[in-house]
Amino acid sequence: MTAPPNAQRLHIRPMKWKAACAYVTAHHRHHDPPRGHQFSLGVHTDDGRLVGVAIVGRPVNRNFDNGLTVEVTRVATDGTVNACSALYGAAWRTARSAGYGRAITYTQDGESGASLRAAGWRKVADLPARPGWDSPSRPRDPLGTEHVARALREITTHRTPPLPAPGDETGDETPAARRRKRCPECQQPITAAGTGRPPRYCSPACRQRAYRRRTRQPNRPTKRDPA
Repeated sequence: MTAPPNAQRLHIRPMKWKAACAYVTAHHRHHDPPRGHQFSLGVHTDDGRLVGVAIVGRPVNRNFDNGLTVEVTRVATDGTVNACSALYGAAWRTARSAGYGRAITYTQDGESGASLRAAGWRKVADLPARPGWDSPSRPRDPLGTEHVARALREITTHRTPPLPAPGDETGDETPAARRRKRCPECQQPITAAGTGRPPRYCSPACRQRAYRRRTRQPNRPTKRDPA
């Protein structure tokens, strides 16, 4: 297979966080920079020109955040041929060499994913569009990606077990899970007031008992302990 006539030789180099975020701000079509990263990579031409960046961080979906999975949260290029596939391939090689067993990313409906397939990634799930990303525990402003279906893609080592079900990506529990909350002291059910999360303990008395047990000195007698 011959390379396209406008293809250039590309070189992967590490990127500083702020420099990668600045490039995403200038070149990404529909996302701002993420809030954090594990590492970032840049792709350069022979003359040293930066033509794309990839930012890799923890999985946004808490169901996938098992300590051995990373997510390519942003990839932005200036349109240089093969820059995207070079970044996706380098992101996986870097993560695998650090001990990670899986890398994931998302593509929006209408994106072919050709760069991912060229780098060895595969599609594992089609995700329906969401009406929004706001939740009671973590308010979010509109991102412009609401009501857009997405595809989940991954690349793994051959011994990595399959991903769990995606679940709720906003990080909030479902109403059924909230109803199952119980006080760790008395095991009584805890109900949430309004739309917020339920408290950790069912009453101030249980909270105080838990505090006293945590701070009790090992050899100090109490009213319940025999002298």
